[in-house]
Parts: sequence; C-alpha cells; structure tokens
Amino acid sequence: MSRPSLPPPELRAYLEELVRRTSAVCGDRLLSVLAVGSLALGDYRHGRSDVDVTVVVDPAPPRADLAPLAATLAHPALPCPAAGLELVVYAADFAARPSGEAGYLLDLNTGPSLPERVSYDPADASDFWYVIDRSVAHQAGLPLYGAPAREVIAAPDRPTVLAALRASVREHTDGDGHLADNRVLNGCRATVHCRTGHWFAKRRAGEIVAASEPAFESLVAEALRSFERPRAEAAVLPAGDVREFLRWVAARVEEAAEGAGV
Repeated sequence: MSRPSLPPPELRAYLEELVRRTSAVCGDRLLSVLAVGSLALGDYRHGRSDVDVTVVVDPAPPRADLAPLAATLAHPALPCPAAGLELVVYAADFAARPSGEAGYLLDLNTGPSLPERVSYDPADASDFWYVIDRSVAHQAGLPLYGAPAREVIAAPDRPTVLAALRASVREHTDGDGHLADNRVLNGCRATVHCRTGHWFAKRRAGEIVAASEPAFESLVAEALRSFERPRAEAAVLPAGDVREFLRWVAARVEEAAEGAGV
C-alpha cells in the first residue's frame, strides 16, 4: 500500500488547526510537525485509529511553556475527530541521534476513546513505544509543518529496534489494555519488520503473515476483519489462540535479535 501524500479528508481541518495552535505556542522554536503511525503508513481507519503526531522543537522550552501546548491541544478544547490523539514533543538534539530511550519533553494522549494522559517526564513511560514510533517516523513520517522526517528524526539502530519489539510483544502477550485484534496485528507487523527491516501497515503485515503461516491464517484473518470495525465493536478473539500466536511472534523476534547480537 502506498503512503498518502496528504492526510485523509476527515482529518485535514483538525491537523491544520493542531499545527496552527502548536505554532502559536512554540513560536520560533517549532522545527517540525509530523504525522506518524497509521497516518504515515497509509492505514488510518476513521473511528478506529488514533492520530499520531510527533513535534520537534529547537531549543527545548522549559516545562512551564509546554503545559499551555497540552492544554490547547487536549480534547475537547480541540475536538479530536479520531479515536484519539497521541502527540509527542522532542527536543531537536535528542531526536537527531539514535536512542533507545523515551526521551520526550511532552507526551499527550487525549480524545474520545483514549484515557487522558499528560506527561513531561520520560521516566514515567516504557521506552519501547517511543523507539518504535521514531523508527516508523524516520521511515515514513508525513510532514505537516517544517522539516522532513529524515532531517529531524534519527533511525534507532536495528538492535535497539529489536529490543523494543521484544518488549512490545511481551506487553501484548500480557494483554492488559489492548484490543485483541490490535495485539495480533502488531505481532504481524513485528514479524514482518524482523524479516525485512521495513515497517508495513498493520493490515498489509497481517496479509503477509496470513499468507505465509497457515497455522495462524484463521486468527489473523479474523483480526483483520475486526480491525475494520470501530473500537467498541471489535471482535473477541480466542484468548488462547492469541497468546499462542504472540509466543510464536516472540520466538521470531528472538531469532532476529540473536542474529543481530542483541
């Protein structure tokens, strides 16, 4: 699936206003605003997907200057038309170097289907989510404002990404707080990344795994069907089958990590 050059129509006004408000708060510090995640990979599903945004600033503002940014972007002050907004702000000097750390200045989760979260301390978070997001951003980040992704976001090295995938699969295997279809499709995406070193949209990764792994074809096909529905209508997948699949994914990640010397 090709990556879109523009966000989907139902998000354009929202993202334009998000950029306007971010620029108004950050001023000359604002270096880049990037759409990442499903928007960047061409797999956004309205009513299901989050809007993932990465902001890069230079120099880093004091924490007191970031609170107004969180306030002006939070739902419903800025009504989010998607399931939610996941926005991360990085200092340019951090984003420009490969890192296995979370490293953010601000992490904002907000929206109709997301628990509200505002964090200014990366010690509050699990590093692996941010490593994966920056790896996706470097490959496919869609510029909404300012510098292109590859000029401002360094790609984490392969051992760091594989370590992040190991932690991600472990969390999905535990299952807390994640829809079953998303756990399965994230597992597919991890598997295909281990094989190729490239990030694919969840749906495409699911199609690849379903075609190549007959033992899991039925489970992945059901996850793909469920992924087309709104979050509230997601299918309940067999818990044992999901765990078995994720144990298989974990073994594939371990194989790749051993090959990379992780």
